[in-house]
Amino acid sequence: MTQAHQRFNPLQRLLHWLMAICIIAMLFIGVGMVSTIMPKYLSLVSIHKSLGIAILALALIRLVVRLRHGAPPLPLDLPEPMKIAARLSHYALYALMIGMPLIGWAMMSAAEYPIVVFGGWRLPPILPQSDSLHALLWNAHYYLAFAFFALVLMHIAAALFHAFVRRDGVFETMATLSGDEKVMPAE
Repeated sequence: MTQAHQRFNPLQRLLHWLMAICIIAMLFIGVGMVSTIMPKYLSLVSIHKSLGIAILALALIRLVVRLRHGAPPLPLDLPEPMKIAARLSHYALYALMIGMPLIGWAMMSAAEYPIVVFGGWRLPPILPQSDSLHALLWNAHYYLAFAFFALVLMHIAAALFHAFVRRDGVFETMATLSGDEKVMPAE
């Protein structure tokens, strides 16, 4: 009989919650950034760039860990459309966690803006200067941020649905950072 973990491992849970904090902060910083012309704009841009690169690095680490360790199985009684929605939403989350920072980096490169993160580390441009490409990437970054925010809200709603309505253990697979790994037989 094969064994399946009931929970994500502690590293996966740590990365999840660390990234959740970073992504929510990033979304609100982004909103503040595009809605102000005050002097704090430049500080917000600086934080936004650094946090974006941190999210990119964490997302890549998280993807490798996820591919290596997998995920707990979904409940057998979960309707198939919900299983499909869970898989697709996770693919979309990973795509946006990796894609959004890359689009931002490319956008800044196309505008020939310096990409300085963490107070002094300069990233190389990844695209040549192009006003039209910068405009296209700016729009993509802007509108995908709304999609990302909506996806995060749906993810939170699904987690709460599993925790309080279905009570099927899905929420508990990621709920804490403790190391109490339980193992159950896989079907």
